[in-house]
Amino acid sequence: MSEHLGLVRPTLALCDDFRALAEEFLAVDDSRYRDAAHDVAAFVEMCGHHSIGRNLPAGWVPQTTFWLVRDAKKIVGCSRLRHNLTQFLAEHGGHIGYDVRPSERTRGYGTRLLQLTLAEARRIGLTRVLITADEANVASWRIIERNGGQREPNRLAPESDALRRYWIDTTA
Repeated sequence: MSEHLGLVRPTLALCDDFRALAEEFLAVDDSRYRDAAHDVAAFVEMCGHHSIGRNLPAGWVPQTTFWLVRDAKKIVGCSRLRHNLTQFLAEHGGHIGYDVRPSERTRGYGTRLLQLTLAEARRIGLTRVLITADEANVASWRIIERNGGQREPNRLAPESDALRRYWIDTTA
């Protein structure tokens, strides 16, 4: 049986699996989802608000969060699509951030997650997106390159000599 992968917005229907995902990240000393997992309902509501530009913290831009879900029950990755860029995001963060659940890495999910998120970027009218990756994160920049990422030659983000910058044309 082949698996079905799709992007969904955060939903309480996957609350237990989101908590399990957060625990996996914590087990590898990555606390990015720790606070969200304590109150998944608040996190889901916040994601909905942020996607329409409501209740944004100072300096933030509208951002849509997606979960890459396998067979409608297992979150294998997460992405964040920023609808536009601040000066800081233009230098350091880019339009898209993504991560794959530790137990699901090296299976091609990162490539698929970015591919589907790029389609969402195109859907909201972004024709060209910036994505950054740590120089040491070979897996991430290979995912970006597999999705058509063109590295800015001889360009490193200011004050971060270890951050690669890539542009992807979403209309290609």
